[in-house]
Amino acid sequence: MNFIRHFVLGIKSYWKAVSYIREHKLYWYLPIPAALMLIIYYVGSEIASWQASWDPQLGCLECSNMNETIWFMVKMLLSISLGLVLMKFAKYIVVIVLSPLLSILSQSVEKKLTNNKYPFSLRQTLHDVRRGIRIALRNVMWEYIFFLVILIVSAFGWEEAHQSPVFYLTFVIGFFYYGFSFIDYINERRRLDIDQSIHFMRNHRGLAIAIGTIYSILILVPVDLGEMTNFTGFLDHPFETMGTVLLQLVLWFLASSAPILAIVAATLAMHELVDLNTNKFSVKAAGNTDVDSDQYEGEQDQEN
Repeated sequence: MNFIRHFVLGIKSYWKAVSYIREHKLYWYLPIPAALMLIIYYVGSEIASWQASWDPQLGCLECSNMNETIWFMVKMLLSISLGLVLMKFAKYIVVIVLSPLLSILSQSVEKKLTNNKYPFSLRQTLHDVRRGIRIALRNVMWEYIFFLVILIVSAFGWEEAHQSPVFYLTFVIGFFYYGFSFIDYINERRRLDIDQSIHFMRNHRGLAIAIGTIYSILILVPVDLGEMTNFTGFLDHPFETMGTVLLQLVLWFLASSAPILAIVAATLAMHELVDLNTNKFSVKAAGNTDVDSDQYEGEQDQEN
């Protein structure tokens, strides 16, 4: 029953993360993902407006020459591709772009929990970022492969593949890989290579799924950027208008806080699971001399 125990640990860690962020005043980390989410929503709304300006149902009936036909095909391919990226992989885009911030925040949480610190070096920082991006891209690839396999299997038994009970496995697989991306920041500091981290996550699937589930729910709340800034009906319906605006602001806040909550929750859960005090690759803030800065960088050279 380790799966259930680890899953419950992951869910509880989110509640602890909210208290932890409030207690240690980590609010200043929130504006960066908030700005990123605004950009993503803006791009999404612009794509939606662009798609509304032409009707793919008509095909190319209105194309009068080869240039218009080529342009129609380009627009259709771009529309489908951008829509897929924003709908299916927006969560990974957030993780990749915020990789440096998430790494720093996770280290900060661990330091407050254990007095562990990790000597700063540009080489190590770049290594962390590269690894975070590699893990995210690897997870995108595998999730997409599983998505295609499940889609094909579902298509054999159901007219509408997305109505197949098997199709819902795509969500669970996605939750696992999203959680994996956050937990790997801690595994990297424990000096696990990528293969070891994969093995660790297979043995702790419940934790990864729990971390990824809450993250996915929060980041995919339906935010309408237009409604959030729409005050045109304020004079006629002030309370209704302000209620709509405030609701969208709350949803935007939940979505933008998702990666911050996820990395804090992952760090808290991992500390409870493996006791980060025992990480011999850290330097104690109080003066642990077991691992000094030169030794740390030397071991990184060997790992690379």
